[in-house]
Amino acid sequence: MRFLSRPHQLPPRIAAGLIILNSGLTKRTAGEESAKGLHGMASGTYPFLKDMDSVKFTRLLSTAEITLGTALLVPVVPPLLAGAALTAFAGGLLGLYLKTPGLREEGSLRPSQQGIAIAKDVWLLGIGAGLVVEEIVRD
Repeated sequence: MRFLSRPHQLPPRIAAGLIILNSGLTKRTAGEESAKGLHGMASGTYPFLKDMDSVKFTRLLSTAEITLGTALLVPVVPPLLAGAALTAFAGGLLGLYLKTPGLREEGSLRPSQQGIAIAKDVWLLGIGAGLVVEEIVRD
């Protein structure tokens, strides 16, 4: 397994890393109302989260995003590891998109106006999968 990112991997890692890190830092200071909204949306899609306290959920999500964003920004984190983590994170976001009512046009994968903010995160899945596939094929 390669331990350093190659130069062409840096731009997508930096782009994704900065967005995710910013999201995590923003959630770190989220108020109770914001935490309830985030938790409500997540637990509607992923029922195992229902019993978790909304503030605790938001703090854990914030920590996960800060950790992932940082891992993407630090080029010594192996591309396979960073890519796998990003792919899993993006898969969770796209699960929200696919399972939450009202985010897609009826009978379609096309996003509704409400779903565009989450559907656009498919680029994160592409970056993560690209890192993983490149590392598997090259080694």
